[in-house]
Amino acid sequence: MVHWRNQGGEPLRDYALVRPLPKGVELDPSDPALQVSVDGGVRWGRMAQLWLPTPLGGVRRAVPADITHVRWTLPDGVPPGQAGRLSYRATIR
Repeated sequence: MVHWRNQGGEPLRDYALVRPLPKGVELDPSDPALQVSVDGGVRWGRMAQLWLPTPLGGVRRAVPADITHVRWTLPDGVPPGQAGRLSYRATIR
């Protein structure tokens, strides 16, 4: 669970919270509010949009075990002082 608060003096615009996924944790990517990365946070998307290179030069569709980071995009206009919680479902391996 991630707790957040806008401690600035202005409403938030285009703000995202990013967290690395701990080793041994496999994310359930079914939440439509989550964007994930399978390359250390370089590229972001939904699970079905992400691909990884294979050792023989091809590509394969990413799977939940490949997820390295998770990102939540907050709605524009979060006023100063507003706080919230974000969470994700995962399996500990």
